Amino acid sequence: MTEQEINTLNQQFATQSAMEVLAYCLQRFHGHIALSSSLGLEDQVLTDMICKIDKSTRIFTLDTGRLFPETYLLLDRTNLRYGIKMEVLFPDREAVEALMKECGINCFYDSVENRKRCCKVRKIDSLMRAFEHLDCWICGLRHEQSVTRKDVQIIEYDKVNGLIKVNPLVNWSEEEVKKYIRENQVPYNKLHDEGFPSIGCQPCTRAVKPGEDIRSGRWWWEDPDHRECGLHQR
Repeated sequence: MTEQEINTLNQQFATQSAMEVLAYCLQRFHGHIALSSSLGLEDQVLTDMICKIDKSTRIFTLDTGRLFPETYLLLDRTNLRYGIKMEVLFPDREAVEALMKECGINCFYDSVENRKRCCKVRKIDSLMRAFEHLDCWICGLRHEQSVTRKDVQIIEYDKVNGLIKVNPLVNWSEEEVKKYIRENQVPYNKLHDEGFPSIGCQPCTRAVKPGEDIRSGRWWWEDPDHRECGLHQR
């Protein structure tokens, strides 16, 4: 897909719904497209939409081995609700053991470098395996989520991974996401009701106070400009 075509599609998609964007991409990249789900609110919305369009679409999630118990419960509930079997990818055992031996169980608190290394071993390497044979991946990124996502487009070329990246909800507000969840009775992580707007690994996620940035509970000990795990490099 050329840069000109991407620009044209972004102009076209600017006046279309997220469902219409998904329908186009699922047909255009059929068999070579997947939703990478963190089981967060946005990805639950996308799962609901995708299952209404084409249930056979590949949906995968990354199990780092350090997720909240509530996240695992949601995975099961989602599969039962939609009659699907979400693909679960695990990190390489030897790589995790080597990291623990060298740096310790909670080394990610010590430095940004250690935290990114942990993210790479537990998430990024698994994502790279998931990308094999894919031409396009669907994400739940939104502009409101953080300063690192303010320039995200509906459709863009992911130069790092050599894939087309689709962000159907990029212009949605948090309230629009929650409204869709309510109106469509989409299963969601109950931690969202306890002050967790963004949920990742248990040791790297905390509840936030009212009015705080919705990503402030992720890697809260770091500078806000660097609070990404590497899944969405630009």
